[in-house]
Amino acid sequence: MIVRIASVEALEDFVLLVKFDDNTVVQYDMKDDINALPGYVDLRVIEGLWMQVRLDESRTCVYWNDYIDLPSDILYEYGIKI
Repeated sequence: MIVRIASVEALEDFVLLVKFDDNTVVQYDMKDDINALPGYVDLRVIEGLWMQVRLDESRTCVYWNDYIDLPSDILYEYGIKI
């Protein structure tokens, strides 16, 4: 089953607040990803990029630009439910 995202918000300290269609709400901490994966480093070094998170049209992925994205299933599985 593909988990669809209802909304996403970039919080301070590289944490995403994500609400899904099934009303599950998670916080996903991206600090480890940013430090471990070279493709995510721009989120830390390009001023303002982090706050520009968007939801794709299919609502199965969040993204920042053409190179940085994160699928909904990862957010759903590894986010901390609140």
